[in-house]
Amino acid sequence: MFDTFKNRLEIIGVLTTKTALRISAGRSSEPIGSDLPVIKDSLGNPLIPGSSFKGAMRSRLESFLRGINPNLAANPAIEAEWSITSQAIKLLKEDYDNDEAFTKELIAQTDLTSLLFGSPWIASKFQVRDLTVVPDTWFGQYQERDGVAIDRDTETAADGKLYDFQVVPAGTQFEFKAVVENAEDYELGLLMIGLHQFETEQIPLGGGRSRGLGVVKLDIDTMYWLDVSNNPEKLLTYLQELVNSNSSEKLPSYQDVKESNLKQDWTNSLIHYLRENQAKTQTTEVTPNS
Repeated sequence: MFDTFKNRLEIIGVLTTKTALRISAGRSSEPIGSDLPVIKDSLGNPLIPGSSFKGAMRSRLESFLRGINPNLAANPAIEAEWSITSQAIKLLKEDYDNDEAFTKELIAQTDLTSLLFGSPWIASKFQVRDLTVVPDTWFGQYQERDGVAIDRDTETAADGKLYDFQVVPAGTQFEFKAVVENAEDYELGLLMIGLHQFETEQIPLGGGRSRGLGVVKLDIDTMYWLDVSNNPEKLLTYLQELVNSNSSEKLPSYQDVKESNLKQDWTNSLIHYLRENQAKTQTTEVTPNS
């Protein structure tokens, strides 16, 4: 449940473009300039929306989970494929007359990825800031690439189908900051797998991926963990530290994930959760002998 603070994981790192990156802002209406510019901030610097990073990670994790059990990952784009539809939510409200009971049942029926990444009926536990460019790696220059549609009969450029698009050069770095709050151990394990996919250049970003664009690498500098579940005194200490600290300081209450076994523990918790889920599914599917 989201109305009680239980834990918090802060993740800080750098995302580096290994090949050129194109996250399009849509077709330009400007008479001069690129047909397809990239997304920029108010100063004209390249920007990676946090939603783009989060969406790419979610899509990859959903593909893994569907390979185990399709019910673990609903399709957020199609209501008929949600783990719980809006009509089902209305029926739940009729069956449960208090918010706590309703929320517990809603969570129980929600798929694993929606619990972590959010859905139309439940808030996200994973928040990713827009990734801003690291100034020392950005020299104010975009690359322009040409694109063209090929006529399949003549195998030449189709009339009127020539266009150009902007890309952010390879080697550009972006600041990465994310926060997870009130996550279960197995949800954190799922997140660790998603982050590892970015650390090993397995998840491309943006458009033109079939052209080789969008290969990125995440380097995580720090992961700070705070768990105050059932410990009011620890939460009070943490709040006092917040008031007396600078934003760049590591608070004494934080535990450094890189110096502990937490990452492995969370991953093991996820594997255990998935195996239990799979065992329950197989038991349900067994038909008694007649």
